[in-house]
Amino acid sequence: MLLDKSEKIAVDSRTPKYLQVVNLILEDIEKGKLKIGDRIPSINETSFDFLLSRDTVEKAYNELRDRGIISSVRGKGFYISSTHMGHKVKVLLLFNKLSSYKKIIYYSIIETLGADATVDLQIHHYNRNLLEDLLESNIGNYNYYVLAPHFFNSLGHPETAYDLITRIPKDKLLIIDRAVKDHENEFPGVYQDFSKDIFEVLESGISHLRKYTRLILVFPKGDLYPVEIMDGFKRFCFFHDFKNLIVDGVDDDEQLDMGDCHIVLAETDLVNIVKKSREQMFKLGRDIGIISYNDTPLKEILAEGITTISTDFQKMGKTIAEQILGIEDRIPIKNQFRMTLRKSL
Repeated sequence: MLLDKSEKIAVDSRTPKYLQVVNLILEDIEKGKLKIGDRIPSINETSFDFLLSRDTVEKAYNELRDRGIISSVRGKGFYISSTHMGHKVKVLLLFNKLSSYKKIIYYSIIETLGADATVDLQIHHYNRNLLEDLLESNIGNYNYYVLAPHFFNSLGHPETAYDLITRIPKDKLLIIDRAVKDHENEFPGVYQDFSKDIFEVLESGISHLRKYTRLILVFPKGDLYPVEIMDGFKRFCFFHDFKNLIVDGVDDDEQLDMGDCHIVLAETDLVNIVKKSREQMFKLGRDIGIISYNDTPLKEILAEGITTISTDFQKMGKTIAEQILGIEDRIPIKNQFRMTLRKSL
């Protein structure tokens, strides 16, 4: 009997073991083997029967309790309290802003979760005080919390807000879009590595960059972009001996210099550079180059095609949703970042 039960746990499955326990109990409910009021084995008994750690079984039981499937009676054990299989997982998204790219992530999460979850969205606007208020109002009300940990202090310097983040139960927290600095391996979720991403993606296009005499990163002040982008850019230029410059914008009365390649974060700067290149009769991809952050359909057709570097926001949302559903392992996952080469380079 012991062997039969333990064999039901697939060691090599991508589904975490605690979710396999959850699914086995739900399967018994669906088949009518367990009914409302029936007692299920204790955590210690299930741990022994399935050859699993006590922590794994406790996590499975907490999941079932959060779904309203089981309840505990002190001193007596765990009982089936509902056989309603349509109980939805509740998810709270805590985003730093609602940009067009965050909307792609949001809708990807919604689409992947489907009818299995209800999803609420709150914006913390990079503000740790607002995050604290949101946590005080919502901790305990959701099965999962998906946090974009982008924070800046009053001086505009990045901060981790680690003390606040750890208030969220660890088994219910997933990070999205960026890792928590100095705690990159502590929290599951999907993240960009902004410094490493720009370094590696520029290396992938280095044969196209070599025809330019200087690389210019246009990094706007006050827009709360990840400063790690500048770090990765500087490292790339140093290791590959590129003349380089970092500016905070492109002024209307400023002329472009032939031989420069601009790496642009803001759409307004992209438009300005395209307009100026036309005014100065420069051909994109020959006289000057442009690389724009974050791909959009418009950039595919603007000026015969703008080269972009971008993460896959739809994939990011899909992976987070699959971690919630237990399809994907709940571990830190670096999202793909790639260059889409077009005529502007």
